[in-house]
Amino acid sequence: MARIAGVDLPRNKRIDIALTYLVGIGPTLSKAVLAEAGIDLATNTDALTDDQVGHIRKIIEDNYPVEGDIRRQISANIKRLMDLGTYRGLRHRKGLPVRGQRTNTNARTRKGPRRGAVTGKKTATKK
Repeated sequence: MARIAGVDLPRNKRIDIALTYLVGIGPTLSKAVLAEAGIDLATNTDALTDDQVGHIRKIIEDNYPVEGDIRRQISANIKRLMDLGTYRGLRHRKGLPVRGQRTNTNARTRKGPRRGAVTGKKTATKK
């Protein structure tokens, strides 16, 4: 099983598809990396030799930020927006949609499950 940037690539998939399992590598970048490494796009991950995996790993580590680097960069950008007090930063801080979506009826992913009106149990006070 090929392991690149701390991620196990899925077995029995084409290598150009398998590389997209890495955060920061999409289909276009995957094809560019494989062209630079001189590996056919139709090759399965099971058929790769250790030399080929090492070559792909070296190209990715030297030229492209992936996985942890990308995640750190994104969280630093969000933290910077929150520290500056921008509109987008405030929306991140409140856990609301950031990119202009409506919130009156939708946005359940960001806002979480509905919290309905809390109703107390009515108690009968008859004697």
